[in-house]
Amino acid sequence: MILTNLFSGAAMLFIEPGTIGVLLAVAFGFIVLAAAFFAFVMLRKTLKIALRLVIVAVLALIALVGSASFLWFYSGDNTAKPRPTNSRSR
Repeated sequence: MILTNLFSGAAMLFIEPGTIGVLLAVAFGFIVLAAAFFAFVMLRKTLKIALRLVIVAVLALIALVGSASFLWFYSGDNTAKPRPTNSRSR
């Protein structure tokens, strides 16, 4: 909700919603992957490598699924469907 409100002013700049969806997907992916890298570095001395890699893999999977969902929902086709014609005569 916050991200859509953040980019709602972008429509005023004539940016297509598909472009906004791609930007949101890329930004979300980078943010989560940065968090995964940060977790990997911070857990260096406390956890074994296998557990650190599992944590990073889970965060990378979240980034992949989140980015794909942003692309799926925000970059759909924006073609306006024609209004149905009135089949009854008045």
